[in-house]
Amino acid sequence: MADSELSHLRERAAHGDADAVGQLIELAADREDFDELRRLADSGSKDAADQLVELASEKGALAVLRHLTAGGNTDAADVSGRAD
Repeated sequence: MADSELSHLRERAAHGDADAVGQLIELAADREDFDELRRLADSGSKDAADQLVELASEKGALAVLRHLTAGGNTDAADVSGRAD
């Protein structure tokens, strides 16, 4: 996907387009883009948070799991607790 297409998708997502959010989550998961998933999760997407927990768990990214846990994500806390 071209940068301009990605920017347009992000703009749509920022304006509440749920389809755009879903597409961004899917693209970020495929690219293993922790930053994009974190940005989407931080802006309130439960689906992005779930995908971020799953990706962090698969990749052993304990710092990401701890960050999510500190923000109150109980799924991240569960996974992080099993990884310790």
